[in-house]
Amino acid sequence: MIRNARAADVNAIAALHVRARATYYERRAPEETYAGDLAQARAREAWSRAVARTAPEGEVLATARDGEVTGVAAFRNADGETTLTQFHVDPDHWRRGTGAALHEACLDAWRRAGIERVRLEVFEHNLRAQAFYAAHGWEPEPSSGRSGSHLTLRLRVPAVPAVSGE
Repeated sequence: MIRNARAADVNAIAALHVRARATYYERRAPEETYAGDLAQARAREAWSRAVARTAPEGEVLATARDGEVTGVAAFRNADGETTLTQFHVDPDHWRRGTGAALHEACLDAWRRAGIERVRLEVFEHNLRAQAFYAAHGWEPEPSSGRSGSHLTLRLRVPAVPAVSGE
């Protein structure tokens, strides 16, 4: 099930966020930036703000299975641009279709809002995420492909595919 995240989800989302980030930051960034109580508190605060946004500002979508949050995506609309700010699947749920379903839910939300292009930044060493995004149509930003240790990707939101037989 995919739905808009609620305030009651924030602790679970923050914990998922910290677990997922540890998989790609470990040995590549100082541990305090992605693990421990301080990282957990920062994640809770950031996700609380994101979940509290109003729809025109952006959305937070969560996937749940058996009552457990298994994935989360957040996007923000600001200054005429939409940015996928966070996209995480709990490592225990990788390769089960959670990310693909969550990505499709983001596409649906962007189509409903009339959004045609979206950007994101992905950690340069997170090859798993880069492969996922490439498989879903994201391409490197030609004019500003880097932001520090992150690569900037763009997606042209595809139109809804026609249903055969119509």
